[in-house]
Amino acid sequence: MSILKEILAYNEKFVENKEYQKYQTTKFPEKKLVIISCMDTRLTELLPQAMNIKNGDVKHIKTAGAIIAHPFGSVMRSILVAIYALKASEVCVIGHHDCGMSALDPDDFIEKMKDKGIQEETLNTLKYSGMDFNQWLKGFDKVEDAVKDSVSMVKHHPLLPEGVRIHGLVIDPETGKLDVVVDGYEQEKH
Repeated sequence: MSILKEILAYNEKFVENKEYQKYQTTKFPEKKLVIISCMDTRLTELLPQAMNIKNGDVKHIKTAGAIIAHPFGSVMRSILVAIYALKASEVCVIGHHDCGMSALDPDDFIEKMKDKGIQEETLNTLKYSGMDFNQWLKGFDKVEDAVKDSVSMVKHHPLLPEGVRIHGLVIDPETGKLDVVVDGYEQEKH
């Protein structure tokens, strides 16, 4: 059975048995918090448990490495929507140890693209049109620095209203232990 068919078969029973009822909530985050975390599979259940978060408590945005790569990209737009339209008032950027984005090598990544059938001609066209693969595929050496960079991008965004607190944390993907990198209560917007 394909993954999609397996999901749909399970979903039919889920809806039929009204299992969704225990997850019903509003679109507004109860804790008025936006979390940007890595998409790492180890964090799917660990992160909410480690933070005492249940369905309806937060807006949760996942991206590779918890990196906010562009001040006007979809991640930053989602943060601003959560703040302006959905009543969030704090943001947590949460990176983790042993991240796949740590020391990501753009050249190696491009080779993997070629191995999967992406043509050199396509890559050259993108480079010619201004695509900087080294910047776009850049990982990080130290997760704490990556968290600080993403916190800074949010904190200094020209559309961020005054008073929104931006925090940075790092989680251990084995134990769930959280370490504070940036305490938004101690920082003032510049």
